[in-house]
Amino acid sequence: MTISLVVFDMAGTTVSDDGLVMRAFDAAFQDFPGDREAARQYAVDTMGQSKITVFTHLTGGDVEQAKRLNVAFESSYAALVHYVEPVDGAADVIARLRRKGIKTALTTGFSRDTTNAILDTLGWHDLADLTLTPAEAGRGRPYPDLVLTAVLKLGIDDVRTVATVGDTASDVLTGLRAGASVAAGVLTGAHDANTLREAGATHVLGSVRDLESGVLL
Repeated sequence: MTISLVVFDMAGTTVSDDGLVMRAFDAAFQDFPGDREAARQYAVDTMGQSKITVFTHLTGGDVEQAKRLNVAFESSYAALVHYVEPVDGAADVIARLRRKGIKTALTTGFSRDTTNAILDTLGWHDLADLTLTPAEAGRGRPYPDLVLTAVLKLGIDDVRTVATVGDTASDVLTGLRAGASVAAGVLTGAHDANTLREAGATHVLGSVRDLESGVLL
């Protein structure tokens, strides 16, 4: 089936931040009253999910404490955002897809403020047809909301013509739960090939650069 929309994850998939996500988590965990090592491992295991959702789980549902941790996380990441770089070839892939008439969306687990800071740093505000954060879709990964919101906003007729690309198990699950025919995992981010395959990845690619040759051709 011809692909009409590709939904890309940002950090770890199209954006390289050299571990800034975990550095920001570590900064937030300075104020965490529980087991910091266990919390850190949970953050690794759930990489790709909405950050406020992760903190809400870690605080046992204490929404106010989760919000404080999330603010600390977002502030720390924002202070380091000038270090982010594009994954090699990512912008070229997105630009080529758009020239072919394929819609593109960039999605993330960050807030809109942090997302905009990344887009500002990279000069990517006009790169994709759409950018989405969890707050704008309803729920973050691994729920299907980000992908389905992109489908609705971009006027896609059939979810089976959607491909998703991400570096975490949550990215893969999001694509599968949304009904995408392609839920590809890439090895430039948080999770390894076995983790991606166990999540149900339809393809495991070295990088987003391999999307066209490995999936779409």
